[in-house]
Amino acid sequence: MGELLSDHRVLVVEDEMMVLMSIENMLAELGCRSVTVAATVTDALSLIGSQIFDLAMLDLNLGGTRSYPVADALAARGVPFLFSTGYTEHGVCARYYPGRPVLNKPYPYRKLSAVLTTLLGEKPPVPA
Repeated sequence: MGELLSDHRVLVVEDEMMVLMSIENMLAELGCRSVTVAATVTDALSLIGSQIFDLAMLDLNLGGTRSYPVADALAARGVPFLFSTGYTEHGVCARYYPGRPVLNKPYPYRKLSAVLTTLLGEKPPVPA
């Protein structure tokens, strides 16, 4: 499974340092070599305007600000993304971004791996 994200550029928009460290560790285990981080909507939009990403992970709530403008910018560029949240706001995501995956924090490695596999359009591995 360590090759799932090899050669992929991932944007992680997350404002909690401990959560970010956990995400970075999981992405490294999945073979990701390029992780770019933003903690605010403004920073994320700037990065999206200046870099190319293969996929993104968006914390839904960034210090009281929703990450919807970031989601809109990614969708406009055709970049697959998922939301992550520590809240039960799935209805809001489903209304504005139907079919978009939402991970509840904290989420295990296996769940992240499965969602990223789906986002990348690859078949999930068959369990042994």
